Amino acid sequence: MVRAWLGLIALAAVVIATGGMLLTLRTASDDAVLVVTVLGGAAVAASFLLVPLIVGVEDQLDPRRFTIFGPDARSLAVTTGLAGLISIPVLAVAILGGCLVAVWSAHGVPIPVGILAALAAIVTCSLFARIGMAFAALVLRERRSRELSSAFAILIIVVAVPASIFFASLEWRGHVPTQLVEAATVIAHTPLGAAWAIPALAPTGGAAPAWAVVVAILSLAGLAAIWWWLSAAMLTAPERPVAARERGGLGWFAVAPGTPGGAVAARSLVYWLHDRRYMANILVVPVAALLAIVPPLIAGVPVEVAVLVPLPILALFFGWLPHDDLAYDSTALWLHIASGVRGAADRIGRLVPVLLVGIPVLAVAVPVAVAIHGRWAVLPAAVGACAALFLSGLGLSSIASVLSPYAVSRPGDSPFRQPQRSGSSAGVAQGLVLLGAIVVSSPVLWWAWLAVTGRVEFSAAALWGGIAIGVAVLVAGVLVGANAYERRTGALMEFAEST
Repeated sequence: MVRAWLGLIALAAVVIATGGMLLTLRTASDDAVLVVTVLGGAAVAASFLLVPLIVGVEDQLDPRRFTIFGPDARSLAVTTGLAGLISIPVLAVAILGGCLVAVWSAHGVPIPVGILAALAAIVTCSLFARIGMAFAALVLRERRSRELSSAFAILIIVVAVPASIFFASLEWRGHVPTQLVEAATVIAHTPLGAAWAIPALAPTGGAAPAWAVVVAILSLAGLAAIWWWLSAAMLTAPERPVAARERGGLGWFAVAPGTPGGAVAARSLVYWLHDRRYMANILVVPVAALLAIVPPLIAGVPVEVAVLVPLPILALFFGWLPHDDLAYDSTALWLHIASGVRGAADRIGRLVPVLLVGIPVLAVAVPVAVAIHGRWAVLPAAVGACAALFLSGLGLSSIASVLSPYAVSRPGDSPFRQPQRSGSSAGVAQGLVLLGAIVVSSPVLWWAWLAVTGRVEFSAAALWGGIAIGVAVLVAGVLVGANAYERRTGALMEFAEST
C-alpha cells in the first residue's frame, strides 16, 4: 500500500511538472510544438505498449478472468476495451492532452480539432496497454525471469543509447534542428505519433492534413482489431497455474522458443555467459578495436577520422568469433547429433549469443564514433559497413566451423592456453573467414570511404548495400553450413572426441 501511494505521488508530480512545461509551448515556434508533441507523444504511446512486456504488469481486465461467465468474445472485447480507459495512467495522459489542447489553441488550431486529436491519442495509448498486457499474459507470463529481463534491457540499450547520443550532439542555436523536424514528420506517419500530429501539422487557423487524419483512424482501427483478436484468443487459452519453481528455474531454456533452434540458442547462451573461454573472446575484440586507433594517430591522421577506424574492426571480429564454435563444445556436441538436430537449427541457434552481444556493442559504438567524428551524414555509411562485415562474417563462420574446425583449449583450461595443432587448417580457416568478409564487403567499404572523404551522396548506397550484402551472405552461409553439418556429423563427432 505504501509503495502504491508513493507511486501515485511520484506520477502526480511528473504529470504536474510535464504539464507546466507543455504550457510554455504556447509561445514557442510551430516546429518546437511539432517536435515536442509528436516525439513526446510517441514515447508515451510506446511506453504503454512496452512497460507491460518489460515489467510484467498483471492485467485486472484479463479476458480469462471472465471465462466462467461464458461471455461473448465480441462484447467482452468492447467492454474491457472501454473499461481500460478508466485507469490512472490514462488519466495522466488525459491531463497532458488537456494541456496540449491549450497549446494547440494558442497556435491557431480550432479547439474541437485539438480535443478530437487528444481523445484519439488517449484511446490509442489505452489500446496499446491492452495489447501489451495481453501479449505478455499469453506469451511471456510463464517465462518471466531475469534472462527475459536481460533481453529487454539489451533492447532498451540498442534503442535508447544511440538516440540519446544523437540528441545530445544536436546544435540547437536558438531553433529546432532540422533532423528533429524530419524525425517527427516520419513518426507522424506511424500509429505511435499519428494522433498527436493532427493539430501539430495543421496550418494556423486551418484544418489538419488529410493524411494525418487517415493514419490516425487506420491506426485506431488496426489496434482495435488486434485487441479483438487477442481477446478471443485468450478466451480459448485459459491460464495454466505455474509453480514458482517451474517459472524461473530453467534460465535461458525457459526464455527461448521450444524448438530445436531455441534449445541450441539457450545452451549456447549458457556457454557464452559462463565459460571463460568465450568471455575472453568477447573482451579481447573491443580492446583490439580500440588499440587500432593508436597507429593512425601516430601517423598524423586527424582524430575525427581515426575514431572511425575501430568500427569496421569491431564488426569484422564479432562476425569472426563463431568461426570455430563447434570445437568449443567438446563432448557436448554428441547431444545435437544424437538427438537429430537439423543443420539449420544448429547453425542459427549458435549465432544467437554473438548477435545478442555484437548488436548492442555496435549500436553504442557507431553513434559514439560518429558523434566524435562530428558529421552525422556519415552515420548511414558507418552502419552499412558494420552490417556488411558483421553479418557476412557470421555467414562465413557458419561454414568454416563445420568444414574446418580446429582444436581449442578444453573446458576449465585457461583461454590463453592453446593445444598443439598439426597442419595449417587452423590458420587457413581463420584467415579465409576474415579475408572473405572483407572481400564481399569491399564495395560497401569503398562507398563508406567516399562518404567519409566528402561525397556524402554515397552514404545511402553504403547503408542499403551493406545490409543487402550482409543479409545475403548470412543466409547463404547458414544454408551451406547446415548442409555441410548434416553431411559431416560423423566426422564432427570424431573430431570432438579426439580433441
